[in-house]
Amino acid sequence: MEKKTHSLKQELWLTLGALGVVFGDIGTSPLYAMRQSALAAGGAVPPPFAVYGALSLIFWALIIVVTIKYVGFIMRADNNGEGGVMALAALAHRSPVSRRAKTAVGIAALLGLALFYGDGMLTPAISVLSALEGISVGNTIFAPFVVPLTLVVLVGLFAMQSRGTEKIGKLFGPVMVLWFVVLAVLGAAAILKSPQILRAVNPMYGVMLFVREPWTAFVALGSVVLAVTGCEALYADMGHFGARAIRWAWLYFALPSLLLNYFGQGALLLSRPGDASFLFFALVPSWAHYPMVALATVATIIASQAVISGVFSITRQAVQLGQLPRMEIRHTSATEQGQIFVPRINAMLGAGVVLIVLIFKSSDALATAYGIAVTGVMVISTILVGMVAVYRWKWRRPVVYAVFGVLGLIDLTFLASNSLKITEGGWLPLAVAALVFVLMDTWRVGRRVFLEKMRDNSLALELFLDRAEKYSQRVSGTAVFMSPRSDVAPNALLHSLKHYKVLHERVVLATVTVADTPVVPAARRVAVEKLGKGFYTLRFVYGFFEIPDIPEAFAAARAHGLVLDMDSVTFFLGRETLVPGEHPSLPRWRVALYMWLASNALSPARFYHLPPGRVVELGTQVTI
Repeated sequence: MEKKTHSLKQELWLTLGALGVVFGDIGTSPLYAMRQSALAAGGAVPPPFAVYGALSLIFWALIIVVTIKYVGFIMRADNNGEGGVMALAALAHRSPVSRRAKTAVGIAALLGLALFYGDGMLTPAISVLSALEGISVGNTIFAPFVVPLTLVVLVGLFAMQSRGTEKIGKLFGPVMVLWFVVLAVLGAAAILKSPQILRAVNPMYGVMLFVREPWTAFVALGSVVLAVTGCEALYADMGHFGARAIRWAWLYFALPSLLLNYFGQGALLLSRPGDASFLFFALVPSWAHYPMVALATVATIIASQAVISGVFSITRQAVQLGQLPRMEIRHTSATEQGQIFVPRINAMLGAGVVLIVLIFKSSDALATAYGIAVTGVMVISTILVGMVAVYRWKWRRPVVYAVFGVLGLIDLTFLASNSLKITEGGWLPLAVAALVFVLMDTWRVGRRVFLEKMRDNSLALELFLDRAEKYSQRVSGTAVFMSPRSDVAPNALLHSLKHYKVLHERVVLATVTVADTPVVPAARRVAVEKLGKGFYTLRFVYGFFEIPDIPEAFAAARAHGLVLDMDSVTFFLGRETLVPGEHPSLPRWRVALYMWLASNALSPARFYHLPPGRVVELGTQVTI
């Protein structure tokens, strides 16, 4: 696929759009990142050396982790212009490595997906909570209203997902531009009062924090990482806005604004260290306090929306690649392919976020749980991009080991520091990730066992065609049999013959496969093969960013010589009833879990958008 080229005007619009979608999470980190880092490094009233050290660590985390690693290296690993852990894993999986290594890549991709779900629950909770806590700064009478208001905002956010964000999404860019401008102005004003804070650019202040208080500095890294949460979005959303627009938005707008605000917070701490507990809002003049709370709330809603949309997108990819059962995926925009809504995931995510707010009740408490999922994904991304650098970019191994070894060591250090939070709340995203991983791995393994059972009980297509002549009785019309394999006769076809004793004039054996690329060009979408005796094979190929629409794809088959009148086509689907065997191929708990997942999967008729009045389902029993 050729990379898209845009004019300067288009790039500027894409850059504006990227500011509204990509940088919501990392852009709202100043609400809590510097506060938590300073408190971790120096206590409730941090001394100057702790302020300089924490700020230096944040500065270099933004430079090394986000700017050098993600913007400089990882964003080069585009899968036909698309990014994200699935796209990166697909690139790494194509490398000429052993089967065991490919399996490890697949497991790493699953783990990355699972960790993303854990992060997806925490981000809306901590973001909105930290913004609305501003109403109680300087006026504790409002403190009891923080959690209820947070719940109202979050419940409303999840309730509106089914309507899509196409209309209000146009405001995301301008609002986030205003947000970043305000961050920069507030930070710059504070820096002018204490310009000595700029010394924190020197990495030696971070080093000296480790020398002076090694354990405290190590623990503080678990809070420093809060400043880079959301960096994965820069890579994941590359397909929507393009690498250039995201780089421009980061280097020329988001990064300078964030640095000015973080240094401004540090400057304020030098003169008023007692303000550490409400550091962000201490920057704001008293007359602008409540307007700032309102702007921060809107910014965190935008950040939460970006995370929710990301979870929907990654769910679609997992369903397409067979890592999760089929589920309903709705398009909420007639023009934007990426605007989707997944009702089941929305309900689960919304319930999880509400429970998290009720359990932790404050952003300080949530900060102890936040970060471990993010650092886990960072480690996985570094390993995978290292493989891509060796096998696809053809870098010399010593260079790869030196560059990504250092970056990986930094990621592992962040992960190790965050692991100290497990007993204090870090268990939550790990528990969510573990649950999601078990579900996905059980579905993947169970599906493989199921298909092997179906294959063992199937009849080779070539052998079936040889025997088909004895079924001389043919009826008018076209029968389409959906099948996961194109080399065997579908079980639905065999059962149809068994029950009806006839064949249609034309029999089409349709298979849908998903490529390891995000999007498949229209020219490669459909392949038709005429088998003779009225039989055809019809193969549809989709990318893992796409949702199959079989009636639409059938229209494309006309160009390949297969003209189908949808009013005379009958779709035959197999409906399998799963029964546990006496000696199951999987542990019994996995068999039970897989059967539950299969029973709750969306029917193929709805998933493939088949016309309801033209579908016949034929049941069979399968022992697993």
